[in-house]
Amino acid sequence: MNILVFGKDGQLGKAFKVLLGQRISGLGVQPVICYVGRSDCDLTNGNAVIALLNQSSPNLIINASAYTAVDKAETESDLAFAVNAKAPELMAQYAAEHGATFLHYSTDYVFDGEKYGFYLEGDLRNPLGVYGKSKAAGEEAIARVFANTIDAGGQYAIFRTSWVYGDGGNFIRTILRLAKEREELKVINDQYGVPTSAQWLAQVSLDLATNQQLVIRRFPSGIYHAVPAGETTWHSLARLAAQAAIDAGVALKVTSDAIKPILAVEYPLPASRPMNSRMSTDKLRKVFEGRGDMSKLQQLNQPWSESVKAYVSNLAKDGLI
Repeated sequence: MNILVFGKDGQLGKAFKVLLGQRISGLGVQPVICYVGRSDCDLTNGNAVIALLNQSSPNLIINASAYTAVDKAETESDLAFAVNAKAPELMAQYAAEHGATFLHYSTDYVFDGEKYGFYLEGDLRNPLGVYGKSKAAGEEAIARVFANTIDAGGQYAIFRTSWVYGDGGNFIRTILRLAKEREELKVINDQYGVPTSAQWLAQVSLDLATNQQLVIRRFPSGIYHAVPAGETTWHSLARLAAQAAIDAGVALKVTSDAIKPILAVEYPLPASRPMNSRMSTDKLRKVFEGRGDMSKLQQLNQPWSESVKAYVSNLAKDGLI
């Protein structure tokens, strides 16, 4: 078993390194795992990507890499499309031609956010900015490659997720840093989504593709929405994170009540964001239900707030707030 993980320095890549380390600790036969970052492979260089794939000969490709600078993408469109569309297309091509499993990660930003309720996997893509357009192009390229590869023996899953946090810079850590510096914060209260732990996302997606011994499992190729249960706003998330830090003994200048709600129009940014990023996970649930995997269903039912509280508590314990 050879596993190739792109994006080792990002929040999701780091989560995979921890998770895979735990999984292989009790295995008799150790898989070969290659973790790749920017310094190891330039994803804008197609020849370098192809060479690495051929050299590694992976059975499982995990693409946790992405260009995620939403606002900078408006002026760096070539870079965004190279990393978010072209590189995943090359990875998909290798997987389809060599019978490998390909896990890729996408975003709520492929939608315009105008739908009432929860988005389904088959809903129309209509990204508002370059970042979302580049991620949508990546989704389309992966599906096209597998559809056009004759006798493709591989399989793929594109996991759409939202508001990811983990080991690295993210909204929650920014809010907690500002909460130690200021007595009042203003946070957007009319954009809806689901905070998703990178650790949670790595576990759910790896369990779709493998068993506990890291043996590849078959699943229907396609797009899956992968977020915890519930919904919230940036404002409510900020308040909960601040209160969780206070409960963990962290001294903040701001109280949760001093985090004030504002409208998105009051905080203009270069790139528009979807106002509604809520996504249904029914499709993913049905796969786990078909396997009789109740533990995974319980994980999908886990409220987003529980993971955020645990995350903040661990940050406090480690002196990272």
